Amino acid sequence: MRTLIVGAGATGGAFGARLQEAGRNVTYLVRARRAERLRRDGLRFVSPDGDRILPVQVLTADQEAKPFDLVVIAVKATGLDAALRDVGPFIGPGTAVLPILNGLRHVDLIRDLPTGIPLGGLVKIVATLDEEAAVVQMTALASMTIGTFDGSQVPGGLVDLLRVPGIDLAVSGDVMQSLWDKWAFIAAAGVVSCLFRNTVGNILEAGGLGHIEAAIAEAESVAAAAGFATTGSSHDQSIGLLTEPGSAFTSSLYRDVIAGHAAETEHILGDLQSRARHLGVVTPLLDLTLVQLRAGEVAGRNARA
Repeated sequence: MRTLIVGAGATGGAFGARLQEAGRNVTYLVRARRAERLRRDGLRFVSPDGDRILPVQVLTADQEAKPFDLVVIAVKATGLDAALRDVGPFIGPGTAVLPILNGLRHVDLIRDLPTGIPLGGLVKIVATLDEEAAVVQMTALASMTIGTFDGSQVPGGLVDLLRVPGIDLAVSGDVMQSLWDKWAFIAAAGVVSCLFRNTVGNILEAGGLGHIEAAIAEAESVAAAAGFATTGSSHDQSIGLLTEPGSAFTSSLYRDVIAGHAAETEHILGDLQSRARHLGVVTPLLDLTLVQLRAGEVAGRNARA
């Protein structure tokens, strides 16, 4: 089976490298500059179990190839619309399309594609690109959950394709619940980190426990109003990660904001606020966080102008 991974950043590169090392047929769809570098230097993958350089197959949007069996969309939300335009020619009627993005905005877009078999998916991994564009997986955690939106079986062969060493694969009978559980957590984490602009440990030491708990409750109340009340294990995970004394945890959204990178503010927080308004859920901490982040974006645009 032929797999196309859209994006060779931290997430796409890490999961793609694991598939390659297991002998899977993997190609990356990337921009021209990234393609040139990957063709020349290969994909360097650094993880807790080693440091290696893998030769890779790459495509750019202007090239031709027959449809793939599996397309994994592993770009940031800010690049989603362009990625969907670029990948269209490589999706056929029998192509499984698996997005592994944060939030839920992409789900409707995937389900509305004119062809292909839409799947739901989410991953958990701590990874980044270093200054040399190497993919660095910082912990052993690398899990992937997949499922169909109607509860039917995942298309034959895909589970075997994705079940490889280094990836903890799970198949969910209710992937929308899994997606909402993750969204509630990353939204709460984004509010906590971006509103107080600090680590969990420092926020707690400053007396912020009640506000952290309120941020978690807000995100989970939106999920519940949408019909996806947060599962007990996911709630416990949120409490554990966001109320650990001395923790250096910050959200990936916050790290992107302070680094000046393109941030998934609207995909993670803005979309949640829109759904909260539609559902009649009050979210004061989420609202304050969005004002702060959007004001920062306005300031950045004015400075560039």
